[in-house]
Amino acid sequence: MDRMKDKVVLVTGGASGIGLSAANLMAAEGAKVVIADFNVDGAIEAAKNIQLRGGDAVGIFVDAAKETSIQEAIEFTAQRYGKLTCLFNNVGLTNLKKDLDVVHVDLDEWDRLMNVNLKCVLLGCRFAIPHMIRAGGGSIINTASMAGFTGDAVRVAYGASKAGVVNLTKYIATQYGKHNIRCNAVAPGLILTPAAQDNMPLDVLNMFAKYNALPYHGEPDDIGHTVLFLASDESKFITGQTIQVEGGHYIANPTVPDFEQFVQSV
Repeated sequence: MDRMKDKVVLVTGGASGIGLSAANLMAAEGAKVVIADFNVDGAIEAAKNIQLRGGDAVGIFVDAAKETSIQEAIEFTAQRYGKLTCLFNNVGLTNLKKDLDVVHVDLDEWDRLMNVNLKCVLLGCRFAIPHMIRAGGGSIINTASMAGFTGDAVRVAYGASKAGVVNLTKYIATQYGKHNIRCNAVAPGLILTPAAQDNMPLDVLNMFAKYNALPYHGEPDDIGHTVLFLASDESKFITGQTIQVEGGHYIANPTVPDFEQFVQSV
């Protein structure tokens, strides 16, 4: 119950899904948690639920597209709890209608995703790092994606922005490691968040399942537990890394499921 004792954490995008899981798990291990989200009602409700379980949390508004809003969330956290020792940059957007292939991607959408998915990570770190230096160190965790490691038929802006998160994570780790600040990222595969369950047809979910090494999809807590590990001192000698949490979806020759089906048919 004390893996996060004396830690003060800001979780952006924490009202639901992966962010909510991480906030709950870190609070249960003793962290003081600020949950920031555009859905401020959801953030406040999430914090109230943590309080009901005996934890210390507060929900606030953040607009990850606006520099001032990100800075205000950082400053609020540091002022409320006297310090900031952990930042989970978890805001991210995707748009299957406008984020298409290279020839057809909407350029305004490209700019929007780069701003929210990548620049907001930079800004969160920019404003948090001075507080972490004053606190004697800290841990930053960024949400990347397996889209940052592979190519796809669509979502070129999303993939490029998440690849940027992977490399930005290395730069932050390199530049601030001597200040006892670690920076890592987590790259989820398909995770059954409420949004994924509401928006993905069963046929698409089955398509992903076909290529997983494991016989099930990931859930928010699979990422949340990874974030908890990276935020805690248990990972104190890990920095600059992106941990891929994707059920083995990308580890094998992509023809394996089709070859197995072929073998069974002959």
